[in-house]
Amino acid sequence: METNAQVSSIRASKSDDKRLTIFTGTKTLHLRCVSREDRTAWIEALLAAKDLFPRVLSSNDFQPSEDVVISTDKLRSRLLQGGIGEAVIKDCESIMLLELSEMQNQLKALQRKHIKLLDTLRQLETEKLELETTVVDETKERKSYCGRFSDFYSVMSEGSATDSDADNESQDGADVETDEDDGIYFDTNDFLSSEALRSASYRCRESGSGCVFDKDASFSDCVWGPEKEIRIIQYPYVKRRDNLPEPKEKEKPVGLWSIIKDNIGKDLSGVCLPVYFNEPLSSLQKCFEDLEYSYLVDRALEWGKQENDLMRILNVAAFAVSGYASTEGRQCKPFNPLLGETYEADYPDKGLRFFSEKVSHHPMIVACHCEGRGWKFWADSNLKGKFWGRSIQLDPVGILTLQFEDGETFQWSKVTTSIYNIILGKIYCDHYGTMRIKGSGNYSCKLKFKEQSIIDRNPHQVHGFVQDNRTGEKVAMLVGKWDEAMYYVLGDPTMKPKGYDPMTEAVLLWERDKSATKTRYNLTPFAISLNELTPDLLEKLPPTDSRLRPDQRHLENGEYEMANAEKLRLEQLQRQARKLQERGWQPRWFNKDEDGCYRYIGGYWEAREKRKWDGIPDIFGQCSGSSRNSPSCLIEE
Repeated sequence: METNAQVSSIRASKSDDKRLTIFTGTKTLHLRCVSREDRTAWIEALLAAKDLFPRVLSSNDFQPSEDVVISTDKLRSRLLQGGIGEAVIKDCESIMLLELSEMQNQLKALQRKHIKLLDTLRQLETEKLELETTVVDETKERKSYCGRFSDFYSVMSEGSATDSDADNESQDGADVETDEDDGIYFDTNDFLSSEALRSASYRCRESGSGCVFDKDASFSDCVWGPEKEIRIIQYPYVKRRDNLPEPKEKEKPVGLWSIIKDNIGKDLSGVCLPVYFNEPLSSLQKCFEDLEYSYLVDRALEWGKQENDLMRILNVAAFAVSGYASTEGRQCKPFNPLLGETYEADYPDKGLRFFSEKVSHHPMIVACHCEGRGWKFWADSNLKGKFWGRSIQLDPVGILTLQFEDGETFQWSKVTTSIYNIILGKIYCDHYGTMRIKGSGNYSCKLKFKEQSIIDRNPHQVHGFVQDNRTGEKVAMLVGKWDEAMYYVLGDPTMKPKGYDPMTEAVLLWERDKSATKTRYNLTPFAISLNELTPDLLEKLPPTDSRLRPDQRHLENGEYEMANAEKLRLEQLQRQARKLQERGWQPRWFNKDEDGCYRYIGGYWEAREKRKWDGIPDIFGQCSGSSRNSPSCLIEE
């Protein structure tokens, strides 16, 4: 790279005795030398090279000179030769001197303007250089094995202001919403976009403050065992597919405008969209996709066994954020399940079993239950969607609950999701709002998902604090991106003394699996496995499982005409679901508890083991004698 030494400024870094900065006026170059002495030699050499060029005009070059003495001798001599009288010559001299005097005054005024402008430019140059220096990636040598990364101090200094007292959660768990909830975000422009964070995989020495391990999340996870020994949780290997079938047909263009004009402002569940807007997954399967990084819950369980409740909630918080990672680049909506539709996921390679069911059609509610090794997770969700023509807004209503075998429970709700540029431009989604994770033990957490602006070059930011329920004190900070990674720093960095460098303590909690996707739906490898249907599994599934839904299966196979026809047929059946509910229809595997939330009542896996599905209707097919309670039978009545 070439720079113009004539106009460049050279500065030594104040925070690193081996780094120097060259500011050219249009760009800033950050250089790091081998040693402090080497930096001194470089600066001297650069300044010597700069002196070889004529200096740029400075304010000294524009200092007003003394008044110029004007002689009229030659003018007088020429006029006398022409026979001009003395009186006329004096008038001519007077006129000329007056004009020259006015011109000289104008030149002096221009000189003063030039001096002021030059001083202002110099000041702006200095301020810009100082600003560049404060936010530059001042990467230091790693002095320990724990995760340390670039420019974390600038992130902390940007967010030195703390949340207001009214913004904190009270010790009894009551929420207090204020305008300050959306007021403060850390500027993670350099911090979160650095290559070190995107590819971070650190190996940590033994420490009481936390650790990050190289791992294969699909098969095993490293956690602290007794006496701080690393224990490996092994899961069996299960071969799963890594791609979708090749499409059998070519997609046809969709008439968007005819759809939009009739549906703007409607509830999304009432908008009839062609199958081309869908991905080959149902909302029931999307619930299980939130558990892709369930190893974080396994790790949280082990930390709790070591009586480290703070590390437990930090991993729970990372788990709550990780559920959004797979949504980046997903441009299509999942299928809306039919009333009574179910989905099961038996994943011994992740140490868990999952089950979900659509339990209500109006309002549209899906409920799920998952059992891991030493923990349970359950939730119900009423997703309120609005179709605004250019965008889709989804507001989830419901509580997610995570309970460990020792009785500690965490609860939280999801934030708002919007999908933009449905018609023109690049489609993208964003998640924004405040997520509060309430713990029944010593700690709770609040995370803020920053809403992306039009000109935001560093989107998807998340930051928050862990708070001690007993004292209200902030004991740890979390920062990261919902589609990349999450990190934590113990203590409250904003309250540390001046000069404190959090880089020495920041640790990677979770990082997104960056495995390449091979489908036009941008499904992750984990999502690709969700709708897989093997002959052995087909024999075990009830007739209500999402894998058996014909329009979804046709779409996955690229049979778009058949998928669209089946979708229209099933939607006709689904329109009768409200009447079915009015007749007293109840979900098969979930019941409402005293709080109005749906809880799993058990029995599904036992019925699956016996392959006994008596009374389970074939909701995707036609009527049969044993399925008179299905929506398809209701149509014929």
